[in-house]
Amino acid sequence: MTATNVEEKLVENSWHHLSVEKVARLLETDLEIGLSSDVSAQRREILGPNQLTPPKQQSAWLRFFQQLNQPLIYILLASGIVTAFLKEWIDSGVIFGVALTNATIGFVQESKAENAIAALAKSVATEATILRHGQKQVVSSSELVPGDLVLLSSGDKVSADLRLIQVRDLQVDESALTGESVPVQKESQALEADAALADRTNMAYTGSLVTFGQGRGLVVSIGDMTETGHISQLMQQSTALETPLSRKIDKFSKTLLYVILGLAAFTFAAGIAQRFSWVEVFKASVALAVSAIPEGLPAILTVTLAIGVSQMAKQHAIIRKLPAIETLGSTTVICSDKTGTLTENQMTVQEIDAGGKRYRVSGGGYAPDGKISENGHSVDLANAPALYECLQAGLLCNDSYLNVQDGNWTAIGSPTEGALVAVAQKAGLITEKLEEALSRIDTLPFESQFQYMATLHDDRPQRLIYVKGSIEAILKRCRQMLDEEGKPITLNPAPIEQTVDRMAKKGLRVLALAKKVVPASQSSIKHSDIEQGLTFLGLQGMIDPPRPEAIQAIQACRSAGIQVKMITGDHAKTAAAIAHQMGLNQTQDAPVFTGQELAQMNQQELANAVEQSCVFARVAPEQKLRIVEALQSKGEIVAMTGDGVNDAPALKQADIGVAMGITGTEVTKEAADMILTDDNFASIEKAVEEGRTVYKNLLRAIAFILPVNGGESMTILIAVLLATPLPILPVQILWLNMVSSVALSLPLAFEPPSPDVMQQPPRPANEPLLSRRLTARILTVSVFNWIAIFGMFEWIVQTTGNQALARTMAIQALVAAEAFYLLSISRFVPAIVAKLRGKDESVGYAVAIGIAAIFILQFLFSQWGIMNQLFDTEALSAIQGLICIGFGLPMIPLSALLKRFAPLN
Repeated sequence: MTATNVEEKLVENSWHHLSVEKVARLLETDLEIGLSSDVSAQRREILGPNQLTPPKQQSAWLRFFQQLNQPLIYILLASGIVTAFLKEWIDSGVIFGVALTNATIGFVQESKAENAIAALAKSVATEATILRHGQKQVVSSSELVPGDLVLLSSGDKVSADLRLIQVRDLQVDESALTGESVPVQKESQALEADAALADRTNMAYTGSLVTFGQGRGLVVSIGDMTETGHISQLMQQSTALETPLSRKIDKFSKTLLYVILGLAAFTFAAGIAQRFSWVEVFKASVALAVSAIPEGLPAILTVTLAIGVSQMAKQHAIIRKLPAIETLGSTTVICSDKTGTLTENQMTVQEIDAGGKRYRVSGGGYAPDGKISENGHSVDLANAPALYECLQAGLLCNDSYLNVQDGNWTAIGSPTEGALVAVAQKAGLITEKLEEALSRIDTLPFESQFQYMATLHDDRPQRLIYVKGSIEAILKRCRQMLDEEGKPITLNPAPIEQTVDRMAKKGLRVLALAKKVVPASQSSIKHSDIEQGLTFLGLQGMIDPPRPEAIQAIQACRSAGIQVKMITGDHAKTAAAIAHQMGLNQTQDAPVFTGQELAQMNQQELANAVEQSCVFARVAPEQKLRIVEALQSKGEIVAMTGDGVNDAPALKQADIGVAMGITGTEVTKEAADMILTDDNFASIEKAVEEGRTVYKNLLRAIAFILPVNGGESMTILIAVLLATPLPILPVQILWLNMVSSVALSLPLAFEPPSPDVMQQPPRPANEPLLSRRLTARILTVSVFNWIAIFGMFEWIVQTTGNQALARTMAIQALVAAEAFYLLSISRFVPAIVAKLRGKDESVGYAVAIGIAAIFILQFLFSQWGIMNQLFDTEALSAIQGLICIGFGLPMIPLSALLKRFAPLN
């Protein structure tokens, strides 16, 4: 092949549609001996190594300084410069420290996210067994080139996209790529051109795992041209979206920055107009800027989010990016994969039909906990010989077994066969005893063209063949069936087919079981042995059952106004049945869209489809991405869960990506904002509750801190306009902003959730951080704080003439008002009242601790000589202290009015 020839042939995207012979001709490969070393070297030189191209990286220094490119950081830096100008070196150092800490945290988190592509490249770095010029070789996966003949066996990781040319019982786990919950049985025949990715059974894709059997395949795509490489490109192309919180804080910060600069300029101009010394006017302007900058707000926001991280960790949710906490609180749609998140990720037999009777099976997963019942009554196998035969056939015609470790049961081998073992053990059958009594002599492995597996057992004085497989393969080979007493009768296929159809509508995966008695002399099985003469034993219907806690979580999400949508690689009927059981679809007739249908839709049709349906089946990676984008185009805040490589682009595009901690790949975890350590959908619902609580606590903190700054700014501005001495000095303002306000607002970060937090609808995505009601509240409390400061200062100056004493009492009056205001906006008092009434409600004692702490700090502020010298304050008498507290008391009735007319959302 020439370079041009290679490129032309590799753009072919329908390898699954071509015959083996045509694929070999296109790739110029010998199906018996593979490529020669010279040809492989030539192709590697043209196409490069079998590796994913990493994205271009910015320098670490540039990425670090980009973290400082935020309005809120501008305010912090401006505050630091102002305090340094005032030679308050300690305060300046603290402010600069906060700015650098925030930048460092952002830099570290961003660096982790950028490791996603590197993790993807690492996930495909392995070895491969190939034929080169007829010689078997083990080479690095990076050396593979199109046309290489790769040999596959159980346990191998597929190193490139292969067109399978020969298979023997080959099963491949493609869950990380397609979302298919069980290993896929492979074949080599050509398929229809429009076959979906998950249905291309003659292909093996990069990163998938061979779980059973053997096969050979020709490399048709390497590196960026593979399906995994395509996902890598999607991840690089997907937009790194801002979270709702970061957008709101950005807008709020810019507005605040403009307001502060405007007020400072106005103060300076007003002072100059009154012909004051420009030095004095400049100091007043600096004082106003210091008073208006909420130095403690970034720290409070960070602490509040960090507390949310800690609380979510207790709920099995690890947050990788702090703003993701608030994003969860505003989530309107959760898109979840079925396997493991909504379901147990363990195949479970739920229904058995044997001897003309229908049996139900309780208990989920592979643990032998549960029972088999008929019409609600437990079944004794001694009285149900047909059921016994059906269970025994499933246990013996089986190559898998169950393993228990630390109380966790897992299936070693096929999940489907594991389910057959589990249900037999629930009925009391013991594998070891049966295998000893009916020892296996020979096996006919499952092959896709026959759709069954058979085993030969010694049952002296005769031998038995047990067969399990698809209903189509088994039923046509049977002439008899067992009645309820276990006696053979003539087979009537009609009711059996009706039963299969009923099971299939429930989303059950149905296996048929049969047996045949053969002479004791027979020592092997051939397909001809079971062409006819089988006795039908029954049907076993299994499914990956829903998690009970996930069902409750979906109901809670619905009460909270959050839509839940299932996006899975499983078949449409299975997905629809699970969705109906979980309450996602109210009726079994609700629309279910497949990936093939989605691929034919334009953007508008897709946007309508995502609104109409809650279930999407057989979905390819790029379609998951399109679904997320379609929801976002409708203004939805989307949380997307996933565990496989195929989910990574959609997770990165979603407003919040949620990866599975147990089954998730490293690629998915690196691309996600949150990781579930228990892979449970119920943990997402708990995280949403915590996210809403965090946002409400953030609003409380803003509603508390900004009125303090507002009251201080109004005090400075009006003092300049009235040409009176400043009621509070810049250094005293720094104390109020960096110590008092922080000490009182910090407890709000620990506020427990409200009882009705999950009964409210999600916040509108476009709702500003400062709503009208919150703005009205902030302005009202700011005016009250100004009255407390200015009124106290003027009163004491008029009566004593002592400005230092007046400033001290003004500050103490403001802090007293803050303490009463804190009690009004926290849940401390209502929670205590509820507790006294016998209600089970969490009480946040942090508020009481904060008030006690500020009482001590303010006592030192006014009574300690060193503090008097640092902040130009004077010691107060007990009467003067009580007067200050009395000035803050009117905040109580004011807060009651605000709760009615300007409540916190």
